[in-house]
Amino acid sequence: MPRSIWKGAVSFGLVTIPVKVYGATEEKDISFRQVHASDGGRIRYKRVCEVCGEEVPFAEIAKGYEAADGRVAILEADDFADLPAASGKTVDVVQFVDVEEIDPTYFDRTYFLEAEKTGAKPYILLRQALAETGKAAVVKVALRSRETLALIRPVGDVLRMHTMIWPDELRDSDFAAPTEDVKVNDAELGMARMFIEQLSGEFDPSQFTDTYREALEQVISAKLDGVALPASTEEAPREAQVVDLVAALRASVDAAKARRKEAAAS
Repeated sequence: MPRSIWKGAVSFGLVTIPVKVYGATEEKDISFRQVHASDGGRIRYKRVCEVCGEEVPFAEIAKGYEAADGRVAILEADDFADLPAASGKTVDVVQFVDVEEIDPTYFDRTYFLEAEKTGAKPYILLRQALAETGKAAVVKVALRSRETLALIRPVGDVLRMHTMIWPDELRDSDFAAPTEDVKVNDAELGMARMFIEQLSGEFDPSQFTDTYREALEQVISAKLDGVALPASTEEAPREAQVVDLVAALRASVDAAKARRKEAAAS
């Protein structure tokens, strides 16, 4: 069982729910160490001041902010003392919303909320009330000394909390939009819809795997065991071509139909 990263209480109205917070996800990426290629020795780094050239112990390292004009402001512990506290242990519900109203781009990390023994009944009450009304709770919470917005919603028997970025942390996307003078015709749109219909289905995340990580694990295993590396099955990249969109989509639809037939027959 994972360790809780935070203990506190969810407060809505006069009802308080003591909870523990657990990370809902874990990174599965393979991490590497930097080593000396000739003998495998691990590479170590030193903290060296670029002004005096001396190695600086961690206790003497301060927080500095460099302005656009090159000036540096060095902040000390006292400079943070009068800032709004971000260490509270209460999750305050500020609003109830429909989940569909929240752009998924705002979601950052996901956590599980576990009720303490004394909070089981109000936990179930909030979970069931949210499920029956189709609502989610917008809250403010302080995690790791930083205040953040979050969304609490019921998923099965558990309340999940999704931390969210602040609105000013979302970049303007206008630069990425194609120019307005590009148009698509009815035939192209019709084939695109047909292709979408062929690949439509219920989302089952268990059907997807990280093929890159699996292949990398095979390479690492072969290296550790001193055996031949697995043969590469990667296809050579195709050159980009200007094609007829309708013809390309028609071929895509035919290929999707064929894959569905094969899957149904197996």
